[in-house]
Amino acid sequence: MIDYEKYLNKNITTIKPSGIRKFFDIANEMDDVISLSVGEPDFQTPWHIRDEGIRTLEKGKTWYSPNRGFAELTSEICKYYKRRFNVSYDSKSEVLVSVGGSEAIDLAFRCIIEKGDEVIIPEPSFVCYEPLTVMAGGTPVIINTRNEDNFRLKADDLKAAITDKTKLLVLPFPNNPTGAIMEKHDLEEIAKIVIENDLLVLSDEIYSELTYGGLTPVSIASIDGMRERTIVINGFSKSYAMTGWRLGYALGPEAIISQMLKLHQYGIMSSPTTAQYAAIEALRNGDKDVEKMRDEYDMRRRFVVDSFNSMGLTCFEPLGAFYVFPCIKSTGLTSEEFCTRLIMDKHIAVVPGTAFGKCGEGFVRVSYSYSINHLKIALKRIGEFLEELKNGN
Repeated sequence: MIDYEKYLNKNITTIKPSGIRKFFDIANEMDDVISLSVGEPDFQTPWHIRDEGIRTLEKGKTWYSPNRGFAELTSEICKYYKRRFNVSYDSKSEVLVSVGGSEAIDLAFRCIIEKGDEVIIPEPSFVCYEPLTVMAGGTPVIINTRNEDNFRLKADDLKAAITDKTKLLVLPFPNNPTGAIMEKHDLEEIAKIVIENDLLVLSDEIYSELTYGGLTPVSIASIDGMRERTIVINGFSKSYAMTGWRLGYALGPEAIISQMLKLHQYGIMSSPTTAQYAAIEALRNGDKDVEKMRDEYDMRRRFVVDSFNSMGLTCFEPLGAFYVFPCIKSTGLTSEEFCTRLIMDKHIAVVPGTAFGKCGEGFVRVSYSYSINHLKIALKRIGEFLEELKNGN
């Protein structure tokens, strides 16, 4: 019998699997389960975007793209950031097209982090930041954001977390799982501290187009002095309903992007050709699609938040992404117990808040990226579940 443990990298074997997938996998093995556990749009990729991908296949455009991505696409990405966020980038040196936003995050971490470097990560947040920090040899430093602050990163908390080893701040807003956002005045306070302490920022803006309440999304790269300190991560999965196309991108200073490109060349080589052609069409002609989907999400958002609050599961108003993060402490159950009993008793899958950090205890993540009828049935069953808990069942 071979002892494989002695061959495997301890940085990898000590990392726990994603807590999101656990309940998704359970749901897949049961009948009649309604899953609110996965952050994937229920919309199909808009037809004109799909059609462009199909046309390129019919024309035989199936060759490798340049490592950085097609020039047409990098140009459109830079035009988009200029018109949407008023930040200018050079399409030939300051942008990289990646296989989803996740690859771009990994590339940035591996290019910036060295052994002993500290990376500040506000939690609850998406599951990849802490493991990728560890895999790159860095040390995660967690800031617990709070319900009473609407899960925003507070400047005082950031200041208290910085040491002489701090190199990078992860800014995951609009936030998965909480739906929290950072407004311009919030980002300006954070920017002052970042500049004073000579830090870099990785700003994950994958949900930026899904901002509600009449607010305009803001990139920290647009704040004075921050463009040269920020690596922006974005992509097409959420705003254009293109999850399966696996296409993202990074924007940032040439000195950093050029190193990320080197890793991308050796590890991936280039992003999918068909997806890139589709993405060009999305950026050129997809604004109305984004607006239509955002309006639909906004309606669902208000319905779900009102429903949870009326059930007695208090829920702050999330102004971004497509998640709500209700507090379940009143049930007396842990997040894990609540989710396990809910899926077994009522066949509804949601995700424990602890999947996104220890401070997520007492909360669950619910995605409203599903049809309104889907949500109505699920919320009815959750209401029944709560009544049965009250009655001691």
